[in-house]
Amino acid sequence: MSCGEPHEKDCSEVLDHLYEYLDREMPAGECADFQVHLDECSPCLEKYGLEQAVKKLVKRCCGHDDVPTDLRSKVMGRIDLIRAGETVPEVSVLDQARHEQAERERAADARGAAGAPSKADAAGNGAHAE
Repeated sequence: MSCGEPHEKDCSEVLDHLYEYLDREMPAGECADFQVHLDECSPCLEKYGLEQAVKKLVKRCCGHDDVPTDLRSKVMGRIDLIRAGETVPEVSVLDQARHEQAERERAADARGAAGAPSKADAAGNGAHAE
């Protein structure tokens, strides 16, 4: 997309990094350049306003669940790989996170089962208590 006006930052570059700006994940120096572009370019400013409204709506409707830190870092890592033009594994980040969570739960269950008395022991202990 381009508004047809000359800018220091191209409209397509601004729109490619719009969510970094919205999420305040952009370095401070780039934020200033980004804001200058938005101040000069009404189509990009309009797109920014729309995306900002969508983000607020999603937060209001779905913002109660915290994203696990490891999932967030994996997603950001994937984004960095894609931006660098590197190949990305075929497994989805969400599937990978679910798999790792299931592994952690299985390990916790195994640790809990190792320290817990068996049902037979529990029944036997109850019989001797009388």
